[in-house]
Amino acid sequence: TITMDQRKWNFALVILIFLEKLCSAKNNSVLRLQDILPPEDIPYDKDSPPKFRLHPAIVFMHITLLMMDSFDQNEMTFTTDMFLALSWRDHRLRVPDDWEEEYRILDVRWIHDIWRPDCIFKNAKEIDFQTQTVPNHYLWLYKDRTLLYMVKLTTKLSCGMDFTDYPHDTQICFIMIESLSHTTEDLIFKWNFTDPLFVNPEIRLPQLEIETSQTEDCTINYSTGTFTCLAAVFKMRRNPGYLLFSTYIPSVLIVIMSWISFWIPPESTPARITLGVTSLLTLATQNTQTQQSLPPVSYTKAIDVWMATCIVFVFLSLIEFAVVNALLDAPKSRTKFEQKHKCLYFDKTCPREQIIIVDKISRFFFPLSYLLFVMVFWNMFEG
Repeated sequence: TITMDQRKWNFALVILIFLEKLCSAKNNSVLRLQDILPPEDIPYDKDSPPKFRLHPAIVFMHITLLMMDSFDQNEMTFTTDMFLALSWRDHRLRVPDDWEEEYRILDVRWIHDIWRPDCIFKNAKEIDFQTQTVPNHYLWLYKDRTLLYMVKLTTKLSCGMDFTDYPHDTQICFIMIESLSHTTEDLIFKWNFTDPLFVNPEIRLPQLEIETSQTEDCTINYSTGTFTCLAAVFKMRRNPGYLLFSTYIPSVLIVIMSWISFWIPPESTPARITLGVTSLLTLATQNTQTQQSLPPVSYTKAIDVWMATCIVFVFLSLIEFAVVNALLDAPKSRTKFEQKHKCLYFDKTCPREQIIIVDKISRFFFPLSYLLFVMVFWNMFEG
């Protein structure tokens, strides 16, 4: 018969064996870098892409655009916050036989000991790696030897902008990712088949609206070879609402204000001159303020056509008063030269009532002409 003490010892022995196996299993589950690298007798070059049967290595990419802001029109740049995901299969790596999980999270420091794509942002001016709380990147290894590297970046990218139709323009900006040192014989970038680009629908820009976003292949030939390249293309249209209230409406009111001089008697010279000159200087100042937010380009912009036309209308109202005033006021004294060349002055032969007709015609001609210009301008750029 088994005594009570023997039963206790047997139970304690079973517990010890169970704990030993549990600790052994835990120790075996710890993955080390040496466990996934080839044996020492098989060389592993971390600088060479994992080509399989002489075919170039393929790296799939995905971009999650979290935020897009800080559009600088003078520098022609914009800033983005994004997650960049790179996935590739390295057949040279090993996977432990007792691996049961679908993937394992690796130490991100191992990324420096294994091959990774040498991708660069082709149109980047600044790139910041996010390190808040913890470094914002991770590395996964799947059972089929596929590696997934995810990193969060803040990038300042250049964007060649065309301001011909400003402020009714449409800008096309790119996020271009290219291989730095490997040609297409060794490495090819491809977008993910399922979801290559995701744009946060909550992105709100001050003046621009994202109309479309798509992915393209921008592989390019250099003198040293053909290098793989991928591009995310964003088509953005400007909302002219800001300039509608800061430029368009004020300029229209200034032009209308200059027409008040047509109802002022021609004899009130100081009033009509002051009104015309004040309107002209106000438009000139407004035009200068509008140009401050734009780079000094050599071509004509839509806002230039608008402001120039407004200035011309105000200037013509001054010219109209000058003609009326010259017809009303004959010179008090004329020199012999003026008497000999009568084309230098007007003879006061028309009565005042006939001369005032010029003002009456201008009251309708100027508004109708300006209204026609506004309709043609708006239909051309917003129609």
